[in-house]
Amino acid sequence: MKIPYYPGCTLKTNARNFDVSTVASAKALGIELVELPRWNCCGTVHALAKDDVMHYLAPIRNLIRVEQMKEEGLTDMKKVVTQCAMCYNTLKRANAAANEDQEKMEKIRNNMEKEPEYSGRVEVVHFLEILEKGGWEELARVVKKPLADLRVVPYYGCLLLRPREFSIDDPDNPRVLKDLLEALGAEVVDIPFKAKCCGAYHTVHLKEVTAELSHRVLAQAAEAGADMLVTACPLCEFNLARRQGEMRKMHPSFESIPVVYYSQLMALAFGLDEEATAFQENDPDPMPVLVERGLI
Repeated sequence: MKIPYYPGCTLKTNARNFDVSTVASAKALGIELVELPRWNCCGTVHALAKDDVMHYLAPIRNLIRVEQMKEEGLTDMKKVVTQCAMCYNTLKRANAAANEDQEKMEKIRNNMEKEPEYSGRVEVVHFLEILEKGGWEELARVVKKPLADLRVVPYYGCLLLRPREFSIDDPDNPRVLKDLLEALGAEVVDIPFKAKCCGAYHTVHLKEVTAELSHRVLAQAAEAGADMLVTACPLCEFNLARRQGEMRKMHPSFESIPVVYYSQLMALAFGLDEEATAFQENDPDPMPVLVERGLI
């Protein structure tokens, strides 16, 4: 199966571990993620103003690349998969907005006169949706090293579940990460704040607010006895993991807890090598816990 793959900016820079483990895990499942040629930043934030056309150009241009891949025989489907929750949310909503408003679509086309005309028929999906559709039993058959005795908290954040019409799961009680992690053999621990905002873009100008919000999530995970927290969002990973030093200043008794991408645990459970799991790029370091559990 060849699927057009949009990695986005962060997965090629600060979240390389997410990208590397994703491509490697997909390959183990018989899925070839074919990276879009000449892709550009998705724009990061969905435009909220109805007359804001400029913020649609970046995401729609990427969807044009998907159609070009189909025409050039690089893939046999008009579907694009992404991992970054921000990219998913931006691409999905821009695609829907352009298709729902033909006047807006025409303005987008006029502002990209050097690009082929976009048909509006590309489907934007998250990698978790691909995995769920493939079936958890099928995924479990690829597991060579079950994550036995590893207690994990699945954390969804905002952008995979909101707005509700673009959610990849039940916004009130999501379980796709839970089902995945259980298929990998892990012990899943549920917390009330699994879909609570980590502070999001406040991390730029209100670091203390973000640190406090993220601390509340991690405090619940620690209270539940979790070994680590698992996410699918680079921004959540940054706020929950990289802000732990600031959390400790605000809450001296706080003890660090590793935050990893679900694709890294997939690579580990599939028996892939150290390069594929890419745990060396995580901070806090999850290796001590994984060694203690006999998984590495």
